Amino acid sequence: MSAWRHPLLTLVAALWWGGSAALAFIAVPTLFAHFGNPAVAGPAAAKLFTAIAWLVVACGLALLLLGRSDRQGPIGRGLPFILLAMLCMLVQEYGVSHKILTARSTGASLALWHGVGSALIGVQWLCATRVLWLLGSRSGR
Repeated sequence: MSAWRHPLLTLVAALWWGGSAALAFIAVPTLFAHFGNPAVAGPAAAKLFTAIAWLVVACGLALLLLGRSDRQGPIGRGLPFILLAMLCMLVQEYGVSHKILTARSTGASLALWHGVGSALIGVQWLCATRVLWLLGSRSGR
């Protein structure tokens, strides 16, 4: 891997990890705490989760493109985590978020779909953690 690629890959993974953590674990809970009304905070949170989804997809694609020659290195070992995270966020964006938005009107369980959405966010964040860990370790393990 060329000398400039590894730091760039690490930077992209750090953006993915930090951006996801900041939005999911700080910004969204702060919205609900500040507004106190789920009907007001919910739509803003949905926009933030859309931003998270596209951040994950963009960072995942960047890692895959920049690390395509790194089959035996950290990106090669991180490939399943990158793909799983991207899949989780696409399912969140195109499946679960719709269920959350329509739960009250359709009689679906809002708590269930919030739980599924939270689990998907958590899984993608753990995937980001693993990829960043692989890139940050000397051995790539």
